[in-house]
Amino acid sequence: MNLRRTPLSNVVRPTVLALLGIVLTCTVSAMSPNVVIVISDDQGYGDLGCTGNPIIKTPNIDLLASESSGLSDYHVAPTCSPTRCALLTGHWTNRTGVWHTIMGRSMLRENEVTVGQMFSDAGYETGMFGKWHLGDNFPYRPEDRGFTEVYRHGGGGIGQTPDVWDNAYFDGSYFHNGRIAAAKGFCTDVFFDKANAFISDCARQEKPFFAYISTNAPHKPLHCPPKYMDMYPEQSDGIAAFYGMITNIDDNVGQTRRLLEDLGIADDTIFIFTTDNGTASGAKIFNAGMRGGKGSPYEGGHRVPFFVHWPDGGLAQQHDINELTHAVDVVPTLLELTGVEKPDDVVFDGVSIASLLDPKQDVDWPKRFVITDSQRVRDPIKWRSSSVMSQKYRLVNRKELYDVSSDPGQRKNIAADHPEVVREMREFYEQWWAELKPTFSQTTEIYLGHPDHPVVSLTAHDWIQKAYPPWHQGSIREADRGTGKDEKLRHLGHWAVKVVRDGNYQISLRRWPVESGMAINASLPPGPNVPGATAAFRTTPGNTINATAAVLRIDDRDLDRQGVSDDDREIRFETKLAKGSHRLSPVFEINQGEIGAFYVVVTFLE
Repeated sequence: MNLRRTPLSNVVRPTVLALLGIVLTCTVSAMSPNVVIVISDDQGYGDLGCTGNPIIKTPNIDLLASESSGLSDYHVAPTCSPTRCALLTGHWTNRTGVWHTIMGRSMLRENEVTVGQMFSDAGYETGMFGKWHLGDNFPYRPEDRGFTEVYRHGGGGIGQTPDVWDNAYFDGSYFHNGRIAAAKGFCTDVFFDKANAFISDCARQEKPFFAYISTNAPHKPLHCPPKYMDMYPEQSDGIAAFYGMITNIDDNVGQTRRLLEDLGIADDTIFIFTTDNGTASGAKIFNAGMRGGKGSPYEGGHRVPFFVHWPDGGLAQQHDINELTHAVDVVPTLLELTGVEKPDDVVFDGVSIASLLDPKQDVDWPKRFVITDSQRVRDPIKWRSSSVMSQKYRLVNRKELYDVSSDPGQRKNIAADHPEVVREMREFYEQWWAELKPTFSQTTEIYLGHPDHPVVSLTAHDWIQKAYPPWHQGSIREADRGTGKDEKLRHLGHWAVKVVRDGNYQISLRRWPVESGMAINASLPPGPNVPGATAAFRTTPGNTINATAAVLRIDDRDLDRQGVSDDDREIRFETKLAKGSHRLSPVFEINQGEIGAFYVVVTFLE
């Protein structure tokens, strides 16, 4: 596997870091500081009290900010999965195969090395809690990528298609090291509780740890314990729930920090709080003067908070850093701070910002460009929803130029006044695109027949097709085929799979997931709602599809067909599969034509 990443020549590494890196590595490698990263979902820069929001209640994160080095010009991708892959690998989002949140484009390529793997190889205990959103099957799961303790939901959110059936934000079931485990309570509380137990176990055993706590809140649907909604009585239900979810996260941040104090390890723990993209719900209330929100190429879509606290490393006072930084910088920075070695065959797209974080250093930071974009399509499109950034300027969608030093709200397009700046930024993007483009065709494929994962559960979330597939369980209940108006009678999606062993396979087609226990042609009543401002996905009635037959379709060929009776929960086919890449797209025949099998279980037969 080729893991080498050649950084663009325009990204200059500061020479001052070379000497600093030697000193830090020699100092901290013996200490092995712990690392806790908390990242929330769909919370923007302006959704915190410490960044100026006059309404939201976030006293614990505000306190953290007052005791931390904070990045005020830190950027991520404008959506979920893309940010996570950059944060965990130090590589440009589009390089890793993750430029969308669905359609098989949210799975982190198997040749990428995550920070979890790097820390695990260095002797750390590694835990992942909450939202992964980088693949639900081997070899893309967190337990395949270096995390030894995993407690997570499926897909990109609770109640999405890969998640445990009928999950909602309260009293759900989650994947604990690959097995379904029931839990009580609100999801954010559950994820922090599991992380805190992991931290406590590591502390008792005096083992260094890396804990990645990734909440699905405050992502929609907007569900929240009533006591937190009640804190915002003058707001709409939507804002009260959104802000309430954030205040709940804030309470959990405070509890985890107090736990670190009680365990006597707070001073030697690097504690980071950040978010994954711009605000999804709070822009109309307060957006820190920025334009746009989640999904936008403007600042409000990708400029987010980032605070790092580490007393033993000298990071325990408020230190605001306004240099341009990016999620790709996080992994190289953590390696430098902890002394964990970088794999020899990995070259990061980001740079270490360790010297910037140090309040005692006055760093002459070099000129650099970074890029963020929001593709959200099956295959990347050049210049789509993009922003090329320098310290002073933003080139948006190739033709709009803004001077954010004087126009932070990006209201005045000055491209005509600075053609030389536009030209230089376009040239950087062209070089960046040319370097990454050859990787776009490397489709992430779900492995079939691997000895470590002989039974594979596929869901419609990962259908590769032009239209959005049914990515949440409400769409599954509606029997949404994810097709356009002119594509009603044919299923045009497929799973990209990689058969790793020649042999016989059982392929089981289902309309409802295994854990539901429901027949293919069953209809379902609406499920119960949970507290909050919006309805849970499971409240949608489950429509029958009235399937008459099931068809095994592989590589665009119909290989077998069986009738469907009223009591059938699944239709099983056995077939020989040859080692290599295949397109798997089995369907149910219905009166109007055909519909893709929403759930398929593939088992290697000895």
